[in-house]
Amino acid sequence: MSAGYAVLDQRSVVAVSGEDRKAFLQGLVSNDVLRVTPDRATYALFLTPQGKFLHDFNLVESGAESDAALLLDPETERRADLLRRLKIYKLRSKISLQDRTEQLRVVVAFGDGALEALGLPAEPGAARAFAGGVAFTDPRLPALGARLFLPAEGLAALEAAGLAPREVVDYDRHRLSLGIPDGTLDLIPEKSIPLESRMDALNAISWDKGCYMGQELTARTKYRALIKKKLFPVTVNGPAPDAGTPVTLDGKDVGEMRSGRDGAALALLRLEDVQRAAENGLTFQAGPAVLTPREPGWDHTTKG
Repeated sequence: MSAGYAVLDQRSVVAVSGEDRKAFLQGLVSNDVLRVTPDRATYALFLTPQGKFLHDFNLVESGAESDAALLLDPETERRADLLRRLKIYKLRSKISLQDRTEQLRVVVAFGDGALEALGLPAEPGAARAFAGGVAFTDPRLPALGARLFLPAEGLAALEAAGLAPREVVDYDRHRLSLGIPDGTLDLIPEKSIPLESRMDALNAISWDKGCYMGQELTARTKYRALIKKKLFPVTVNGPAPDAGTPVTLDGKDVGEMRSGRDGAALALLRLEDVQRAAENGLTFQAGPAVLTPREPGWDHTTKG
């Protein structure tokens, strides 16, 4: 697939500025905010105290001296909820929260040569200034391409760099082909467990940064090997099942569909059932559709 770009209207930019901005977020989100700079982005989660998913976003620091801020890209329809929750924990922290939806667009660049066209290495989170905004290699997986926070006039620089305009559905197909979950398309707020959604393999969690909200239960889940289910990329043969459709094996419910498009989808499945199906030649179904799960090549946490 040749390199292209698409504007993600389903994601928006919010900013956390002020001298306490890093310390403030460091105690709240799952990744190490102290390592975020204008040259290094990261991917992080905002969890409940019980370690359940609430929000996911990328994080990068604005390089402007006069406007130093941490930039996040939560889901557009849920950004007000994230800002509300951040305000609850603000207390006496010297920070300011701003919705920058009107100033910056969230853009993805993907396909063969997309990173090279933007002057980025295939290194998770590598970042640089670009066209009045910032561009960075996707911190989850470089094969996804790059993400950019750009002013509207910055879009012209993408075409000048050789990137063709694409539709969001093209990026969604690309994401699903890699088996990457995307926010509430695949995770259920206040229910989904990060490790079931392979967030550890997607660089969303720092295991040595210290305390953050939900950290204790997330660490316990990892070190006590409590994960029994995971999101799997699945090939769909038949009518596309809606998200939430039960997945069955031998006539019994063993999982649930998540997002999907054009024969590729994600499904939450029990690990023991995936192994049993493989060993015995059994077939997963979601309604009339037949599902074939596979382990994503980028997740080494279940190997061996």
